[in-house]
Amino acid sequence: MAIPSKSATSQYLTVTLSYWAFTLTDGALRMLVLLFFHEQGYSPLELATLFLLYELFGMVTNLWGGWLGARIGLTLTMQFGLLLQIFALSLLLVDQTIMTAVYVMIAQAISGIAKDLNKMSAKSSIRLLLADDEQNRLYRWVALLTGSKNTLKGLGFFLGGAMLAGFGFRGSILGMVMLLVLTLLSGLLLLERQHGNLQIKVSQLLSKSPLINRLSAARFFLFCSRDVWFVVALPVYLQVQLNWSFVQVSGLMASWVIFYGMVQAIAPRLTGPTKAQYPGRITLVKWGVLLSFLPAFIALLLYAGMDPTRTLVLGLLVYGGCFAVNSSVHSYLIVAYAQRQAVSLDVGFYYMANAGGRLLGTLLSGLLFQVSGLLSCLLISSVLILFSTLVAQSIPEPE
Repeated sequence: MAIPSKSATSQYLTVTLSYWAFTLTDGALRMLVLLFFHEQGYSPLELATLFLLYELFGMVTNLWGGWLGARIGLTLTMQFGLLLQIFALSLLLVDQTIMTAVYVMIAQAISGIAKDLNKMSAKSSIRLLLADDEQNRLYRWVALLTGSKNTLKGLGFFLGGAMLAGFGFRGSILGMVMLLVLTLLSGLLLLERQHGNLQIKVSQLLSKSPLINRLSAARFFLFCSRDVWFVVALPVYLQVQLNWSFVQVSGLMASWVIFYGMVQAIAPRLTGPTKAQYPGRITLVKWGVLLSFLPAFIALLLYAGMDPTRTLVLGLLVYGGCFAVNSSVHSYLIVAYAQRQAVSLDVGFYYMANAGGRLLGTLLSGLLFQVSGLLSCLLISSVLILFSTLVAQSIPEPE
């Protein structure tokens, strides 16, 4: 049974605010690391490797974090994630001569653990705040949390570039540490503890549900398709080929993610004209087919000699809106289809696949761009979206 509406709403707002603060620093940190170390002479492939442990440990964290959340409660796992992010940021306050590639990868690995603990906890907790018959409200809450999170992540991208230009690397990191300390203290005071289920066993970590497995596979290909051109290839292309500044690159990336988050938040209006409708497999396939054409079309325009700045900016807007709807429907479906008794396990397994897609996409982004440029990244992106859509087509209807 869900807790009373007023309490559910207040707890939802507290979870959301905590998630916002974390996401702001996560976006800023990614842009800081990317721009700062590119300025230090790192190649696109070397930049990609800085994020490999971040994504790899994100996979491990989602799998085991779901189990941990089921054991000790989602409130504690969220607060532990904040504490780990503070520690990861503090590691980057050392002298620059100590910050080798391996050192930064380790700090990023800890940050990856923190991020996925926080995300898994926030999204799983929403499922426990509402009753099973409140699917429309659940869809709106998940869409709002996911969309607002990405809007704040986009703002974090912009702040990362702006702070790097204005305060330097260490000054920017210190400011983010202070913000997270305040967020952690606020959560300790305001969040009610959600108790875990001590009966959950380690053997239950891997999902046995065909629906969850196929939805997770579709998510894997979807996010691999995004990161294969967005994470390393695009910002480096803008900086090297178009001679954009730190602020210009982070500004575009930020604007895109903010727009992407806004579309995610209103996805329920785009996928269902009435409150009685919420999305399923057909919605996922329809929007996936539409999305699959867009990266290849952007590549075709660039190959044809169209103005790259105008092509990329306009292409990003259309792609971002369509991708946002796909992502929002995905996020709703995993929360809706997860078992209430083990929601963190199903959500953790699903986001392990999400992190796996980002891991492969990040590696391919640096490798493909270094070998054959941005066009190859865009074409591979379209192929991966088609894979995601084909898997989504096989998702069984929920019981």
